[in-house]
Amino acid sequence: MPPCAGRPVRFPSRKTQMAKDLNPGVGPQEAQDPARFEVVLPADISAISPVVSWVMHLVGELEYAAGKEFEIELALREALANAIVHGCKGDPAHKINCTVTADKNRGILIVVRDPGPGFDAASLPSPTEDQNLHADHGRGIYLINKLMDEVKYERNGSEIHMRKF
Repeated sequence: MPPCAGRPVRFPSRKTQMAKDLNPGVGPQEAQDPARFEVVLPADISAISPVVSWVMHLVGELEYAAGKEFEIELALREALANAIVHGCKGDPAHKINCTVTADKNRGILIVVRDPGPGFDAASLPSPTEDQNLHADHGRGIYLINKLMDEVKYERNGSEIHMRKF
């Protein structure tokens, strides 16, 4: 289990023992609360897969996320990689914050925040233009925007909010 920060994880589904373990003593009203997962990870590429695996395990428990796992996983991987490579310049001394909130009515919201200066998403070159088709980078933000239903940039681009309904 990745190191969690902030509030304890809340998980409304009771389908598995894991869900029961995450919500000891959850009553009917509390089961309506959104699921929340927060982790702080080092800016190290090797930290991506364990976090993504954990988040996807949680997402897999949500009945309303069925069929959306691929899009969520790829967008999360891209956002974490961008935060590590661009926001933190690959320096594992820097930390990245990732929060996932899942609610049946509002969908799954993933927020990835890095300590970098940010970027202007509107100024990024399109990877679909002829001169960029063979570039070895520059597709992450494009993919995130195509895969998720809603994408917003906060804190000058050092924080991305991705939602899947």
